[in-house]
Amino acid sequence: MCGIVGVVANYPINKLLYNALNGVQHRGQQAAGMATMDGNLMYLRKGIGLISQVIGQEDLNYLVGNAGIGHVRYPTAGSADDPEQAHPFYVNSPFGIMLAHNGNLTNTEQLRNEVLNRNHRHVRTRSDSEVLTNAFAHELQKLTVDSELSNDKIFKAIYQLNNRLAGGYAVVSLIADYGLIGFRDPFGIRPLVLGKKESLDGFTTYMLSSESCTLNINGFQLIRDIEPGEAVIITLDGKIFSKSCHDNPSLNICIFEYAYLARSDSIMEQIPIQSARQAMGKYLAKTILTKFPRLEIDVVIPVPDITRAVAIATAEGLGKPYQEGFVKNHLIGNDKASHDSEQFQTSVINRLSPISLEFKNKNVLLVDTSIVRGNTSREIIKIARNAGAKRVYLASAAPKICYSSVYGVDMPVYTQLIGHGKSDEEVAVEIGADAVIYQELADFKQCLHEINPKLVNFEASCFDGNYISGDINEEFLQSLANGVNH
Repeated sequence: MCGIVGVVANYPINKLLYNALNGVQHRGQQAAGMATMDGNLMYLRKGIGLISQVIGQEDLNYLVGNAGIGHVRYPTAGSADDPEQAHPFYVNSPFGIMLAHNGNLTNTEQLRNEVLNRNHRHVRTRSDSEVLTNAFAHELQKLTVDSELSNDKIFKAIYQLNNRLAGGYAVVSLIADYGLIGFRDPFGIRPLVLGKKESLDGFTTYMLSSESCTLNINGFQLIRDIEPGEAVIITLDGKIFSKSCHDNPSLNICIFEYAYLARSDSIMEQIPIQSARQAMGKYLAKTILTKFPRLEIDVVIPVPDITRAVAIATAEGLGKPYQEGFVKNHLIGNDKASHDSEQFQTSVINRLSPISLEFKNKNVLLVDTSIVRGNTSREIIKIARNAGAKRVYLASAAPKICYSSVYGVDMPVYTQLIGHGKSDEEVAVEIGADAVIYQELADFKQCLHEINPKLVNFEASCFDGNYISGDINEEFLQSLANGVNH
């Protein structure tokens, strides 16, 4: 789960790129990086921390040029603490290439062996993104040994690359003295959008991003989503070219984007995220009325922040009052401590303070985005009970998470998921709730399909165990559970 941005303009883009990364900071808070390009010269700064912690004024002064890419990271492969694994990655041959990537490759080890032994390229880290960078460079090098680089050769290289890669990925890349490249996996699992801003001198500045929210923040107009398997080239003079680079692309966007990952002010595959979450709340209310018709609920309270739209719609569907019951301290980030530790429990308490008035002597329905390990849910339920709640029910905006995520969502392996192998009643006992209600997966899909009828298929493997890339088996999943980095 990462955020990527790419920009081409006719003016220095360092500040624009920095601001754009702030707009997708929610997609990754553990590492950040920026790369810019001035003709055939490239400049790079990256490190551990938020973009504001990694990039200072001196770094911005160093990052010159009218084109650039950036990345904010939540590691789902490789190490979280190694600054060398922060993006972008750089290779000097051919041409000079910078690359940043959102997603996970599921054939990393096979690809790594090919890159090392057949392509004769050295890889310095355990990152699948560095392997991808070198594989892309190799495909370009094959096509340009005795000739100049061209759009057709870039598209062909990406076509060949797509046939080598497995998994979910969205990529932005700089090629020295040429331009910005963006492409998306053939299943369209990971998102990538294109935006533009017209200047008074007639030049069109283009931006590629994981989400449209950062386009809005920076005054860009959303043009469209990049299609599955599609590649886009934006040259340094502001010309744009696109082509499908796969024989059988199909749209299967990660459905978890709509439940949790994306910001509420984004639009993804023509679906406003806010509208999606409102629809999820309506369907969640129907599930509660159907499965728990005798549930006594006095008030519906969201676990802030992104669940508010779901909770309001759920309350309306139930005909119950909605109230804000928690004050969230936004100055305290998510703690990296073990989820079973006292430090983690303290961090949850410090982040969420109850408004006792809304809990005292009431039967409370809490609405949260999802239930993953269950540790956070357990602590939140304790907070509600300590604030005086008589009964505490927990409704999940997302379906029950039972399976490992392998395509780039920061989620534990299936052995650590509280929903794996447990009934809803058993989950409720584990987290101390009087009842647990999950969104139905069929309803989740249906509410998105109703907003955009073109969306029929989704990547929903963490809910249903269906891995659409076709290369995931029990051995692979077991190796994840054993801590093997793919």
